[in-house]
Amino acid sequence: MRTAYTNGKFITVNGQNQVIEDGVMVVEDGKIHSIGEKSNVVIQNVDHTVDLCGKWVLPGLINAHAHTHMTILRGIGDDMQLKEWLETRVWPAEGRYTTETSKWSTALGIVEMLKSGTTMFSDMFNPMNIDADEIASFIGETGIRSVFSRTLFSFGSEEEQRESVKQSERFAEKWKSAANGRLSTMVAPHAPYTCTTRMLEEAIRIADDHSLPVHIHASESTQEVQKSIDDYGKRPVAYLQQIGMFNQPTVIAHGVHLNQEDLGILAENNVAIAHNPVSNLKLGSGIANVPEILKRSIQVGIGTDSVASNNNLDMFQELRFAALLQKGVHEDARLMSAETVLRLATIEGAHVIRQPQLGSLEPGKEADFITINPKDKSHLQPEDYAVSHIVYSASGQDVSDVYVQGKALVLNGTCQTIDEEKVLFEAKRLFKQLSESVQ
Repeated sequence: MRTAYTNGKFITVNGQNQVIEDGVMVVEDGKIHSIGEKSNVVIQNVDHTVDLCGKWVLPGLINAHAHTHMTILRGIGDDMQLKEWLETRVWPAEGRYTTETSKWSTALGIVEMLKSGTTMFSDMFNPMNIDADEIASFIGETGIRSVFSRTLFSFGSEEEQRESVKQSERFAEKWKSAANGRLSTMVAPHAPYTCTTRMLEEAIRIADDHSLPVHIHASESTQEVQKSIDDYGKRPVAYLQQIGMFNQPTVIAHGVHLNQEDLGILAENNVAIAHNPVSNLKLGSGIANVPEILKRSIQVGIGTDSVASNNNLDMFQELRFAALLQKGVHEDARLMSAETVLRLATIEGAHVIRQPQLGSLEPGKEADFITINPKDKSHLQPEDYAVSHIVYSASGQDVSDVYVQGKALVLNGTCQTIDEEKVLFEAKRLFKQLSESVQ
């Protein structure tokens, strides 16, 4: 199947950050066949033509760190520090989850992400009392892309921890490539403060045996850094390097509190960072020094974290915060340009989560793209400055259409592969049950 998309403004996010004002993109069998100005692209042997009528087209946004099964916990722990929030709100609530709770909470998150322009998300999933296979299978059915990772903790008895390792390894092998390449996984030990050294070493072994990356929280708060120093005599990054974690491709979520030694270790070992500006602010964790991280040539993607600490999955909000925070903190308006931040949420984010086939509109890349119609939106005028408006003015509500592998998952703001009404009904019903059990 070959489809031509005509009369659009294409924000390619290619190596030159090229914007094609009056462009055409041809998609064939889920990949971009050709793209360019109308006068330079030959449209032939197409099965279907879509007139974009001046819409902006850009790569689908990539959420580099999320916890979608926590979506129904939105608002349960506002105005709390990270440790208290986890121990008194999040983990007790998750302990009462059923597979059904997790499924519809994840569905609610996917609806929110798709409708706000996210086509790929990297997820750390807490498997307590949950059939993780059922959730992964459901994600595959929705058409969205995901690196869906089963989280490891050192909670419970030794026997329970051994079983957790066993199940995580089985899950990793089963889901490392599924749903026509749209679903993959990483090995996901939660954090140095929730995993023993032995558990972290088991995670490293699984990653090595199955050729998988590692996704782990690290250096999120000053308390976490101090605990690592107290327990191991080293900061989290140095500790993880010492036990051999960075011998595997690794993504650390947050990286808020990194000193020069940490940055040197991360750069030397090609460790990537998933930056979560809004969640870090809301939990009072701090502000990552992203310009310094980028100066070290460390790859950075942008994530939302969970809505329990955000409280939404709108990547446009993350773009804006990622740009404005650094300008304000460093008192330098030249930092984190709109082009730079957009790249972090697209092509750079793709590299962070080891998905190089995504993130830009170029021949050979996967046809994952979204559209915005600026015509009737006063806050997106004048249309000449599309990239600026995407970062500083737009929101997820401006997204019109969403495509993954050339398949429409959202058209004119309406999901095509998910029954939104059913998702909302089930999420409300299950939240009521959950809240009643917590009281």
